[in-house]
Amino acid sequence: MSEPLWSPRRLQRGATTLGAYAHYLRDAGLFDSDGENYQALWQWSVADPARFWETVWKFCDVRYSQPHMQVLDDPSRLPGARWFEGARLNFAENLLRFHDSTAALVALDESGRRREISYAELQERVRALAAALRQDGVEPGDRVAAFLPNCAEAVTGMLAATSLGATWTSCSPDFGLSGVLDRFGQIAPKVLIVCDGYRYGGKAMDTMERVARIEAALPSLRRVVVVPYLDEVPTLSGLKQGVLFDAYRGDGKLEFAQLPFDHPLYILYSSGTTGMPKCIVHGAGGTLLQHLKEHMLHGDLQTGDRLFFFTSCGWMMWNWLVSGLAVGATLVLYDGSPFHPGPEVLMEMAEREQLTHFGTSPRYLAALEQSGWVPRDHVKLDALRVLLSTGSPLGAEQFDYVYGSIKRDLQLASISGGTDIASCFALGNPWSPVFRGEIQGPGLGMALEVYDELGKPVRGQSGELVCTKPFPSMPVAFRGDPDGSRYRAAYFERFPDVWCQGDCAEFTVHGGLVISSRSDATLNPGGVRIGTAEIYRVVDTQPEVLESVVVGQRVDNDDRVILFVRLREGVEWSEDLGARIARAIRAGLTPRHVPARILACPEVPRTISGKITEIAVRELIHGRPVRNADTLANPQSLDYFKNLSPEALR
Repeated sequence: MSEPLWSPRRLQRGATTLGAYAHYLRDAGLFDSDGENYQALWQWSVADPARFWETVWKFCDVRYSQPHMQVLDDPSRLPGARWFEGARLNFAENLLRFHDSTAALVALDESGRRREISYAELQERVRALAAALRQDGVEPGDRVAAFLPNCAEAVTGMLAATSLGATWTSCSPDFGLSGVLDRFGQIAPKVLIVCDGYRYGGKAMDTMERVARIEAALPSLRRVVVVPYLDEVPTLSGLKQGVLFDAYRGDGKLEFAQLPFDHPLYILYSSGTTGMPKCIVHGAGGTLLQHLKEHMLHGDLQTGDRLFFFTSCGWMMWNWLVSGLAVGATLVLYDGSPFHPGPEVLMEMAEREQLTHFGTSPRYLAALEQSGWVPRDHVKLDALRVLLSTGSPLGAEQFDYVYGSIKRDLQLASISGGTDIASCFALGNPWSPVFRGEIQGPGLGMALEVYDELGKPVRGQSGELVCTKPFPSMPVAFRGDPDGSRYRAAYFERFPDVWCQGDCAEFTVHGGLVISSRSDATLNPGGVRIGTAEIYRVVDTQPEVLESVVVGQRVDNDDRVILFVRLREGVEWSEDLGARIARAIRAGLTPRHVPARILACPEVPRTISGKITEIAVRELIHGRPVRNADTLANPQSLDYFKNLSPEALR
C-alpha cells in the first residue's frame, strides 16, 4: 500500500466542521465510531438517506419559513423521489444571512482592477436590483439570464433574481451567437443582464453587436441590462430595451419569496452531444443542501475563510463557488487569462488575497508546470489549506507537482461531479489522507458504486460510476421534457433505477476513487464539457464540408479536440480552408471549441441507422481496437483512422 502524500494532523481534524458534525451526531445518539473514520461515516450516511439529509438540514442551519412534513417519500424510487415536501424557503435568503462589514466579494480582473464589497453592501445592491426586476414584472418561475464575465454584478444578479423566485441561468461572454441562442432560445428569459465586453490575454473583446442580435432573437425579453465592463458609459443605441446596470434600481424592501424545496433555481446546460443542449433544471433546496454539505463538511470552509475558483459563469463551478456566501466566506472572483501577463498571476493573487481555498483545473496546473515558474520559490501561501481541482481527471504526476512545487502542507482535493447534479459525487474531506492519483472518497450521502458491464458492483477494477439511492440535488426536470422521458434516458437507461453518470471509475484499496475518463463521446478540453453537436452545427454550414466527426484525444491528462472533415467532391484540402473552419467555430461558439487539429478524411464512420460513431474514431486514434465494427454501415471507413500516423495528430 502506497504512502499518503498528505495526512491531516489530529489537531487539525478535531477542529474541523466535519468533526463538529460528528460530535453533533454522537450527542443525538445517531452515529458513533472509533475515532474519526470517514469510511464509517460515509457508510452511515448512505444507509438511511432521509436520516442523513435531515441532519445536514439541521446542522447547517437551513433558513426556512415552513417546515417539511417528511424528508423523503420513497428512498427506493429512482428517479422520482420527493424531498422535504411541505418546506418553504428561499435560496438567496440563505446566502444573504450575513449583513455586516465583512468582505463578501473581492472582484479582480487581469487589468489589475480590484473591488471589495461587504456583506452589507451586497445586500443593498441585491435589494435595489430585485426591486427593479419586480417592477419589470419578474415573478416566481420567470427566467433571468446573464451573458457576463465572472464579476460582482453576476453574483448580485443571481441573488436578486432568486430572491424573487426567478430562475437564474448564465453563459460567459466568450460564447458565440449560436452558442448563446442554443441555450437562451429554449428558456424564454424575461430579463437579460449582459456586459459591453470583456478582457482576455490583454485584449479587449467587444460584445455589443452580439448582444443586439441576442436581444432581437429573444422576443420574451422585457429588459436588457448592460454592465459597463470596457467603457464607463457604453453605447446602448443598438438595443431597444437597454439600460445601464447602475441605473437599473428600484425602491422597496428586500423580500425573499418563500417557495417549495424543489422550486426551479438554476438552469444549467448539457454539452449538446446529441443535439441541442439539454436545459437541466435544478431545485433551490437540493442545490443549497448539497453545497452547504460540500463547503462545510468536505471543504471545511468556515466563516471568514477566503474561497477562490477559477471559473466562468458558463461552468457549474461558478454556481458552486457562489454558495460559499452561505457559510460567511469571502468569495474571490477573477476574470481574465490565468497567464496574463505571466504564469505568476493567480499564485501571487492567492498570496496577496490570503486565500484559504484555491480552486482550479488539471489543465491550469499542467500549464503552470510547463511554464517553468515554480510557485514555492516565489510565494509562501501561508493561509492556503485546500487546493481543489476539477474539470477533468487529475493525473498522478500532477499530485507530485502540487506537493513538490506549490506547497507541501496542503490538502489536495480532487473533486468530481457535474452539471447534471450541480455538485459533486466524489471529493475531498479533512479526515482522510491524500494518496497519489486518487479522489479522497465518495461524498457523504452519495451511494456510489462502480458497476461492471452486467450491472454488478466491483472493486479494484474500472467500470461505470453509478449512484444507487436518491439524493436531493438530482435535477428537478429537463425543460421541454413534459413526460420525463429525456431525463430518464440521460441517466437511467443503462441500469434501471440506478443513476449512471457516464464516468469510468475505480474504487481503490484506500476507499478513494480514480476517475479515468468519460464513458461517452463528450469532449472535455481543459475541464470544459463540449458537445460534439455544437461543433457540427457550425462545421456543417461550411460550403466545402460534406460531413465531419469530432473527438477528444487524450494528451497530458487533458483532451485535445480533433476534427475530421469529409470534403465535397472537387474540393481540395488546404491550410487556408482549415483556418477558415477554425475561425467559424471560434466566432459561432467559443475559443475552447476550436480544434487543436483539423484533418481531411475520406469517409466518416456511421452506424446502420446513420449515426456518426465518434467513439470508434476516438478508440482508433488512441491505438485501441474498435468493438462491434460489423455494426457499421461502412466499416471500411475505419481504415483511415487506424492508419493515421502519430505525427498527423500532433
